[in-house]
Amino acid sequence: MSTVDTTPQLEPVGTGGLAGRIGSKRVRLLAIALVMLALLSIARIWTDEQGVTSAGTTGAALRLMIPIMLAGMAGLWAERCGVLNIGIEGMMILGSWFGGYGAWQYGAWVGLLMGIAGGMLGGLIHAIATVHFNVDQVISGVTINILGLYGARYLSDWKYGDRTDSGVSQSPGQRSSIPKFDVPILSGGDLFGWRSPNTLGWLERKHWFVLGDVGGIGHGLTSNLSWATVIAVALVPLSSWILWRTRFGLRLRSSGEAPTAAETLGVKVLRVRYAGLIISGAFAGFAGGILAIVASSYYRQGQTAGRGFIGLATMIFGNWMPMGVLGGAALFGYAEAIKFVARDSIPALFVFITFVAGVMLILSLKRMKLLSAVTAAVAGGLFLTAYLTVSRVPESLAQSVPYVTTLIVLASASQRLRPPAMAGVKYRPGESH
Repeated sequence: MSTVDTTPQLEPVGTGGLAGRIGSKRVRLLAIALVMLALLSIARIWTDEQGVTSAGTTGAALRLMIPIMLAGMAGLWAERCGVLNIGIEGMMILGSWFGGYGAWQYGAWVGLLMGIAGGMLGGLIHAIATVHFNVDQVISGVTINILGLYGARYLSDWKYGDRTDSGVSQSPGQRSSIPKFDVPILSGGDLFGWRSPNTLGWLERKHWFVLGDVGGIGHGLTSNLSWATVIAVALVPLSSWILWRTRFGLRLRSSGEAPTAAETLGVKVLRVRYAGLIISGAFAGFAGGILAIVASSYYRQGQTAGRGFIGLATMIFGNWMPMGVLGGAALFGYAEAIKFVARDSIPALFVFITFVAGVMLILSLKRMKLLSAVTAAVAGGLFLTAYLTVSRVPESLAQSVPYVTTLIVLASASQRLRPPAMAGVKYRPGESH
């Protein structure tokens, strides 16, 4: 008598199922990116607004996104260990003040390290208040914002109040700057004394379909690069590796997801949260240091301009994942760059969004999603009307583009968000929860 084997067959990790799913996801993301680039290229050619993918716009977007990305990473590290960090803005202010002071006294690199230390100080204060004394995390964060604002003003009055080249709202200029470079071959950088060709710049000037856009975007991302920018971007995949591939990362994430269970397995939850918040402060201080040293050459009051709160928005958009934070910051940085560098290209964005809405409409109808189809149709109609009726972009509209972009991004991301389960929840070791 024959029998049928009904034992479930498990696929080994790293083969077949898991690898196939990861591969198919990457292919899908690549396909989406190519379609978006093609639509953007069509919008550029249609409106003859070359600035929408120019090297100038892309380079400005990169420089503008870095502080926001670092602020988002600061929020990610804090919430992954289970603590809300509303005080990122204050930590950034501390970072910008200490960074500006250090760059004036000792040079740019030391200033950057001092900016990171200033942010870490803010993170440590937040950790003492929320982890050790169990102070409400929102109240502690707001207090740090106030402390950063008025503490920096007090320090400025103390150090610069009697000087003629500075004052309570601004530090003296930095002693040295962080070097910048062009990538050889791609953007004409030096290679062992040889001035290499600017391949991407040549391609950008051809204005070909898609290829011209690749040249402009690539040229902007590989020319006039600060080493601080390179380090900041490299911290994103490094954070991803630490959080998901190391024992420390597993313990930190478990402290934000299930601290009681982690405690029973021997994890020192409070110690891990201290570490997470100090790292969070380091990211915020790095962001402030870049604003004072790379984006400018001195500390200036109001330099952070709410970027700490925008960073929290990118963290939410990125679904508490490092690469998602990078994507959200890039989107906001691009919107800021359009406002500053290529304001006349905003109508091209209207056309691009109309095309995207059209694609979403077709896909929604194909999948029989009526609500999504109606939303896409309404959005496409509004932006098409704006393109046809607005001949000159008003100042108020140009200024609001980054903030409208943030609202749209958060609204579109709200259906797929999964924050750490215990982020913002007070915790005491040994207590039943």
